[in-house]
Parts: sequence; C-alpha cells; structure tokens
Amino acid sequence: MPIGTHSTSVPVKVNADKCIAGKGCTVCVDVCPLDVLRIDEAKNTAYMRYDECWYCLPCEVDCPTGAITVDIPYLLR
Repeated sequence: MPIGTHSTSVPVKVNADKCIAGKGCTVCVDVCPLDVLRIDEAKNTAYMRYDECWYCLPCEVDCPTGAITVDIPYLLR
C-alpha cells in the first residue's frame, strides 16, 4: 500500500475537495523534482506516493486551486 494513502503520514497533503486532477490537472506531479506525487485514477486526486519530500514547495505554490499544503517540520523552517 502506498505511503501516501495515509493522510497523516506524509508532508504533502491534498485537499480532495479542491483537487482537479479528475479534470486532467497534473501540475503538482509535473513540478515535483523528486517525482513522488501521483494521480489516483480511482479517486481523481493527487497523492504523495513516497515520503521523500525536499519541502521545496513548487507543488503547493503552482497548484491552481490551492489544494496542496506542504507541512514543513518546525526545525526546517
């Protein structure tokens, strides 16, 4: 089971109500330099497949609907 299916276990959170991956949006997947984000075809939302986040934020900044939130650990802020 992918780690990203557990919403509390990864730094990149996706608000399913705002995510428009079902309409063909793949911005977050395209801008991630580590290629850890994927689109769940069954749920039509993005999710984090592997927890290898660099906290670089393009996924959050470039998301057209604001569906992505990156939880940066306190010690890295």
